[in-house]
Amino acid sequence: MRRLPPLNALSVFEVAARTGSYAAAASELGLTHGAVSRQITALENWLGQKLFMKSGRRMVATPNARIFAAEVGLSFDRLAVAAQACGRPGARRILRVSAPTSFAMRWLIPRLARFHDAHPDIEVLVTTVSTVYEDLRGGFDVAVRRGVASDEAWPQHRAVPILEEVDTLIMSPALFERRLIRKPADVEGHVLLGSETRPGDWTDWLDTAGLSHLASNPRQMFDHFFVTRQAVEDGLGLGIGPLPMLEFDVASGQLMTPLPEIRVRRTGYVALLPRRADDRAAASEAFVDWLATKVRSSKITGGGP
Repeated sequence: MRRLPPLNALSVFEVAARTGSYAAAASELGLTHGAVSRQITALENWLGQKLFMKSGRRMVATPNARIFAAEVGLSFDRLAVAAQACGRPGARRILRVSAPTSFAMRWLIPRLARFHDAHPDIEVLVTTVSTVYEDLRGGFDVAVRRGVASDEAWPQHRAVPILEEVDTLIMSPALFERRLIRKPADVEGHVLLGSETRPGDWTDWLDTAGLSHLASNPRQMFDHFFVTRQAVEDGLGLGIGPLPMLEFDVASGQLMTPLPEIRVRRTGYVALLPRRADDRAAASEAFVDWLATKVRSSKITGGGP
């Protein structure tokens, strides 16, 4: 017989390593923090080594544990595929897609119905990460991240470029009616809204617009771009936003780009597929092909007055 670690403890361990904390694992699994801790301790006792170490108030996986967790995740993936193959032949396949929050909210989710119409046998489950540079952890079939499509950048994944991006000035139509912006100098005196997740956006745009002297002006900051975007829509000030990600917002009149000719090119997005061959690879390929097609049909357009 195979000498296997306790499978329940392995499952809890993989989630804890993937989510980055005992508390996050407890929330995902519907367990208490203590229950997660006991399962991790049981696995550590079986292996004879520590898997997590204390960092501040959190328990984080050791380097060896992260490698082990990745292998455990792949093993569970293969087990899930085998179970699916022995299950109901007509059951819908679940495709797990990990994407940055803003990308998921503003670009992917508004278009997902079209993918489901074209692929009724595939159900897309979207999970989000807080930044575009978030570490890649197990538990996805396709991940979307900001970066370049090279083997050096993504040695464990196949990267497919899907979306180029430019930043430009965004504001609400209501604010534009109150205070017109026709030329770069009209920006002076407006409230500038920024995002901690996009720290260089205003500096780069002001430099491109010839307004470097405003770079040191105070800004109202939010922790994430999707909060900033909502503040812009509410007319609280000006923001810097990405196109074509916001094309639906501009087309619907929620936002406008008063100076669309002033743009800052950004590193685009890539779709990442694990280098593995299983029954979900075909679904992953179909989804990435669909993403690339939708991107080609998107145009980086302005929404100026």
